[in-house]
Amino acid sequence: MSLNIVLVAGSSRSDSQTAKVAAYLAARLQQRDAQTQIIDLGRNALPLWPADAAHDHWPAMAEQLKGADALVVLSPEWNGMASPALKNFFLYAGRAELAHKPALLVGVSSGQGGAYPLSELRASSYKNCRICFIPEQLIVRQVEAVLNDVQAADGDDQRIRLRADWALEVLLEYAEALRGLPQRIDWSEPQFGNGM
Repeated sequence: MSLNIVLVAGSSRSDSQTAKVAAYLAARLQQRDAQTQIIDLGRNALPLWPADAAHDHWPAMAEQLKGADALVVLSPEWNGMASPALKNFFLYAGRAELAHKPALLVGVSSGQGGAYPLSELRASSYKNCRICFIPEQLIVRQVEAVLNDVQAADGDDQRIRLRADWALEVLLEYAEALRGLPQRIDWSEPQFGNGM
């Protein structure tokens, strides 16, 4: 049975570079026989949490996440920070959707940055949802110049493509190893519902 990977494009802009990178990575995963779904927070914005979830995109997103074996979480870097849309997403997403599922973090930068949002997400997004960010990560720098065509435009474009393929292979190995783990963990003790 093929793995189901959900990619979360964390930009609040429609037609963002982050969404472009998510589409590229989804296509690469599909070439490895994985099923993919993209949650594009620029096209399907969540209201600022807390909000009535019945009247927005959250119920459909929650179902996609519950069915995922692993995730790819992509954040643009805005002023050295993770995007507000992605931080808001992690207020909605809890252990029912994400607990003990491996995730690859991907930073997206129009310049030479991209690392700070990944550090921020590793530090502040996992506690209650229990998402398992794998040690490997990917940073797509100078994003406007890469991943635009079928063929790499130059050496920098080729390097990020090779690194992306390797990082996705690592994610798939984690997904296979941890498949079914969320269902094997007993959540019946309420005092352990939140992380420490």
